[in-house]
Amino acid sequence: MSNALMTVKDLHSHYGMSHVLRGVSLEINSGETIALMGRNGMGKTTLIKCLLGLVPATSGDIIFREQDAKLLSTHLLAKAGIAYVPEGRGIFKNLSVKENLFLAARSGFEGRMDWTYDRVLDSFPRLKERLTHGGQQLSGGEQQMLSIGRALLTNPDLLILDEATEGLAPLIAQDIWNIIDVIKASGISTLIVDKNFKSLSKISNRCVVMVKGEIVFNDISSQLIARPEALKNWLGV
Repeated sequence: MSNALMTVKDLHSHYGMSHVLRGVSLEINSGETIALMGRNGMGKTTLIKCLLGLVPATSGDIIFREQDAKLLSTHLLAKAGIAYVPEGRGIFKNLSVKENLFLAARSGFEGRMDWTYDRVLDSFPRLKERLTHGGQQLSGGEQQMLSIGRALLTNPDLLILDEATEGLAPLIAQDIWNIIDVIKASGISTLIVDKNFKSLSKISNRCVVMVKGEIVFNDISSQLIARPEALKNWLGV
C-alpha cells in the first residue's frame, strides 16, 4: 500500500508561451522531508504554487489524500492539511505577533491539535518575548519564525517552505534549521526550498533537483554528494 500523501504525475505548466514545468513527477510520503533544489529560475517556486493551486497546471495530475488537488481551491487545500511558508514570509505586518498566531490557530485534519499556541511559543522563545510587537517591528529572522509558527498552528500534514533561510544571519538560520528538525520529528511531511545544500542534505530524507523545469535527480543526499560534477553543474556546489 502506498505511503504517498501527495503524488504528482507528468505535471506541465506555462506562463504565457513559456513552458516552465516539463513533465514533473514526484511523490511526497507521509512523514518525509524532501529538499527541493535547483538554481534560480529552474521551476521550484512554480512547482510549489501549482501544488497549492496558486498557479494553474497545463496538464498532469496532483493527488493529495487521494483527491484531485487540481479541482480544489487554495483555501480547501489548506483545510485538507497543507501549510505554506512563502518566500517573503507573508505575515500581516499591521498585526501583532499574538494576533498573527491566533489568526491561524485551528485543528488539523481529523481534529488533530498537535501544535498549540503554547507549543509554538515554547519552540520560538523570541516570539514569546515580542507578542505585542507589530509584524513590521520584527527582524527578518523573527518574521520567518512567525511565519513558520503560524503555519504550524494550522496543524498541517504537509508543510511547504520556500527559501527557508534566505537572507538570514547564520545563527538565526541555525535556529530555523533546528525547528525544522523538530517539525520533522513530529511526523509532518515537509517540502523545503533553500540554497544551503549542506543543511538541506543533513535534514532531508530525499533530495530533488530541478533543471529547466524538469527533475534530474530524486534520491537520498549521499547519492548526490557522490556525483560532484553533477552537483556543481546543477547547483554550483
